[in-house]
Amino acid sequence: MNVLVINCGSSSLKYQLLDMTNEEVLAKGLVERIGIEGSILVHEAPGQEKVKLEQPMKTHKEALNLVMAALVDPNHGVVKTLGEISAVGHRAVHGAETFSDSVVIDDAVIKSLEECSELAPLHNPANLIGINACRELLPNAPMVAVFDTAFHQTLPGEAFMYPLPYELYEKFKIRKYGFHGTSHKFVSLAAAKLMGKKIEDLKLISCHLGNGASLCAIKNGKSVDTSMGLTPLAGLEMGTRCGDIDPAIIPFLVNKGYSVEEVDNIMNKKSGVLGVSGISSDFRDVESAADKGDKRAQLALDIFHYRVRTTIGAYVAAMDGVDGIIFTAGLGENSTTSRAAICSGLKYFGIVLNPVENSKRGQATIISEKESKVTVMVIPTNEELMIARDTLALVK
Repeated sequence: MNVLVINCGSSSLKYQLLDMTNEEVLAKGLVERIGIEGSILVHEAPGQEKVKLEQPMKTHKEALNLVMAALVDPNHGVVKTLGEISAVGHRAVHGAETFSDSVVIDDAVIKSLEECSELAPLHNPANLIGINACRELLPNAPMVAVFDTAFHQTLPGEAFMYPLPYELYEKFKIRKYGFHGTSHKFVSLAAAKLMGKKIEDLKLISCHLGNGASLCAIKNGKSVDTSMGLTPLAGLEMGTRCGDIDPAIIPFLVNKGYSVEEVDNIMNKKSGVLGVSGISSDFRDVESAADKGDKRAQLALDIFHYRVRTTIGAYVAAMDGVDGIIFTAGLGENSTTSRAAICSGLKYFGIVLNPVENSKRGQATIISEKESKVTVMVIPTNEELMIARDTLALVK
């Protein structure tokens, strides 16, 4: 059975086509900088040269159409027709308390995802675009939604409840949900294997760092705290999202004449490294500018590194210790300078990086010295494989 996995992020789209008889990847690719200047699709298939297509992609739907064309292309495609795709697994960001596990998509699920969009305005709409486009292109293939929020259902009450009137939770389910759960779960299992220990015996902190970013405290294989909250806006500074701020800023700006919608747009789409640097939401662009002496770009990076570092410290307290720290996702896997900057302020915990190992990119490896009291790792995430496994289990 061939399963296509679609993972729509806020400005990216990852895909894999897998033969689930042996979990072989038939093709995979990444579309980056959707809605940003310099949009690019990179398509790969075993035994073939990597294909790069650079052209404007203003929306996720445009990007998905190019992905489908790449899969059936006579020169570099891997299937003759889209009919050879048996099922599609979709990353879905927010399931609120409606969905605590993966689910086969039908009209009712679509409606529920739409209702959850107000909680994830950058992601659920993108997820829905991918789902609806695939339903149109592959009308006979069953679709499955795999939720980022599912892994965090193990958060204890003191971690997921906000100190607001309890009736707001009862009426509107206002609480911390957390995101990137599929990624955090995958890398924590991989980390245990890399360390040669059982996941049930470990205290791990997973740092999923990219345009969207979150940390997760994982104790004995279960999520016990995470930096995102009711929505993916909470926590760290991100590409365009502000992360945690004084909530009184919102009514302050409203009293200054901004509408609620304008403030929401500022916090979700005009803040983060984009808002501070004034350059880009892409960390690579900001790092390049900082290297050339741009002070605002450097400040944006300093804020990000500081937020990650202090959140790690908080999670050490939450778990009463830590055995391993994992860096994953685009920035976490590839930015050696960010990893070094974050760990430079964690010497109190006995962390010592190996500069040679830390210089490696995009491969699973331990980047700390043997004498380091905490094992620091880089582990490429594979949300697509976990999504494909859930999809297969449900559509069978």
